[in-house]
Amino acid sequence: MNDVIPDDWELVNLGTLGSFAKGAGIRKDEALSGEIPAVRYGELYTDHPEILRAHRSFISLEISKSARQIKCGDILFAGSGETKEEIGKCTGFLGDYEAFAGGDIIVFRPNGPDPRFLAYMLNSASIAKQKAQRAQGDAVVHIYPDALSRLSLPLPPFHEQQAIAAALSDADGVVAGLERVIAKKRLIKQGAMQDLLTARRRLPGFTGEWEVKFFGQIAKIRNAKVQTFGNPVAQNCIELEQVEHETGRILFWADATTRTTVKYAFEMGDVLFGRLRPYLRKFHRANKEGVCSTEIWPLMSQGIDSGFLYQVVQSDGFIAAACEAYGTHMPRADWGKIATYQIQVPVDLKEQEAIGDVLADMETEIQSLESRLTKARAVKEGMMQNLLTGRVRLV
Repeated sequence: MNDVIPDDWELVNLGTLGSFAKGAGIRKDEALSGEIPAVRYGELYTDHPEILRAHRSFISLEISKSARQIKCGDILFAGSGETKEEIGKCTGFLGDYEAFAGGDIIVFRPNGPDPRFLAYMLNSASIAKQKAQRAQGDAVVHIYPDALSRLSLPLPPFHEQQAIAAALSDADGVVAGLERVIAKKRLIKQGAMQDLLTARRRLPGFTGEWEVKFFGQIAKIRNAKVQTFGNPVAQNCIELEQVEHETGRILFWADATTRTTVKYAFEMGDVLFGRLRPYLRKFHRANKEGVCSTEIWPLMSQGIDSGFLYQVVQSDGFIAAACEAYGTHMPRADWGKIATYQIQVPVDLKEQEAIGDVLADMETEIQSLESRLTKARAVKEGMMQNLLTGRVRLV
């Protein structure tokens, strides 16, 4: 580390602060074999922040006999990964119950330092850079106890370790609380979609009939392909990776006017649906004209409200129909199958609009919460950068 640290902090190697052990066992098909909490290395990347708060894997007593038991205060490192930038992601185990670590996990048992502080410090940007430098391999990346033992980290006095860990834990609590609320709101919206799009529940003031239609009767692909070079409409270009998973937000707009390529043109109000790997749930309702990848269908509503159509393509039933795709490595939705997917549609256009508006309002609320979550994560990241380097000291 090149940062100047406070005079009362010391620079130490991780290996001087405890001992290492290796996890063992727990194959994927054994991860739900019983009721004993366990951790598999891949979950360190996907499920666990700096402090382990819940388990996804639960193993049988028999499987636990060949796994590594972990204790309160242990730090669990992922010994394998896909990229050097993420290798060695770790979590602190603070549970007072029996639990086990599977293979490709490196278990560090500290002797003296506050384990919560260590978990945050060992996931900080400066330590991640050191882990990347010590990683081995390309297609599959590994890091070993010897490399981890040589990680150089700044260590404040014990009481300051505790204070820093408490402050970061509070920031984690804000993040986790927002994540729980968002998950709950998404479940509520999904339930509302299932009810409102099938007439199980009717909005106040509507009593008209519904009719069953094929999807191909209410939507058509806007099959207008254009060359992008110098085409003004191509200033608003959407590629599949620019559409955020499940939210419909465009992460950024690209400009395709500087190169020659063929894209689909779309118009305001069109519903864009990602046909490549449709299980990713990539959709967007256009609020301006532009062009998109040919891996995206620009759907024109046919005799129905486009807001209602936008909700239909988000429904579990539609996604399931889209996943009856062709191709294995890169599956693509099959229009022939999608066109015959049956849905219920209210005859009254105003009821269609009202349903679309109600569900859109619910999504707007979720997006507002997600904006707060993004800010909360940024605040936590800033706190880590300042507190774990001594740039900011706690009173």
